[in-house]
Amino acid sequence: MMKSMKFGVQLSARYYSPEDWDVLKSTALYCEQLGYDSIWFGDHLITGSSRLECWTVLSALSAITSKIRLGTLVLCNNWRNPALLAKMSATLDVISQGRLELGIGSGWNKDEHETYGYAFPEPRVRIGMLREGLEIIKRMWTEDKPSYQGKYYKISNVVCEPKPVQKPHPPITIGGSGEQLTLRAVAAYADRWNGSGPPEEYKRRLDILQKYCQRIRRDYTTIDKTYYSSMDIYNTEDELLRAMKEIYQTGLDQRIQLQNLSFEEWLVAFRSRNMVGTPEECLKKMRQLVDIGVTYYTFSIRAARKAPNLTERRKSLRLFAEGVINQIKSE
Repeated sequence: MMKSMKFGVQLSARYYSPEDWDVLKSTALYCEQLGYDSIWFGDHLITGSSRLECWTVLSALSAITSKIRLGTLVLCNNWRNPALLAKMSATLDVISQGRLELGIGSGWNKDEHETYGYAFPEPRVRIGMLREGLEIIKRMWTEDKPSYQGKYYKISNVVCEPKPVQKPHPPITIGGSGEQLTLRAVAAYADRWNGSGPPEEYKRRLDILQKYCQRIRRDYTTIDKTYYSSMDIYNTEDELLRAMKEIYQTGLDQRIQLQNLSFEEWLVAFRSRNMVGTPEECLKKMRQLVDIGVTYYTFSIRAARKAPNLTERRKSLRLFAEGVINQIKSE
């Protein structure tokens, strides 16, 4: 199983100066050079920072890369009409010569929806829209002139040419951890599920996903299991502790409340959710993920700053590739 593990990097599309775009392009090319399987981008419109739109970024990077796969982790279904998204994604798969990874979810950020003028219905409605959207996308990718009439969307004898290069279609990743609605959609529509959180929670959700697959008589093993986290890797424990203290003191970790937590308590919680440690520690964690069923690991480079420079990014990417990925793939 370890030999089949794949590894992807989620890159930041934050943009404050023209130099940021140059750093992003260089980092994407460096990921390809190191042999990473994929690069991914989130689909946020604001989230408190200046950022580039992910689909435009992927289109630009498809022209300067040649092997690495290009993914969205994950698109918000509500930003784009699914028929238009089917056309856009087919086009990107064609111009990248079959390298698209379509990651999609139901959307979760209420502020983004409201400030950009999108409705933000309850979760059951958003998941219903996602399911209908995926039905339309798959039909447009694989059928000549499909029609569909749903509760939220409809198409009529629509033409989507050229079709995607990948057959039967580009892989579909659904992101999210909702156990009642999202995982049901994964069982019905996805080629891959992207989850996160403490490994024991991830494993529990895998068990739930397997039950949903059994109900609809789908082969559970046909779904790739992606685990996502941030990644902080350092040559020594002393170097790691210095960087972690900077994150703790400056409050860069937004997921774990710092109130009433000592540095030691915070570090234990932070490490439980993320790939943090020396190469030896990260390799041990990766083996644990493999043991619980993970087949695809994706990560973002946190580092001790909000925007690590090119040298810092390259150091982390190289150290993880050499100290973890190469070891996993050789076992």
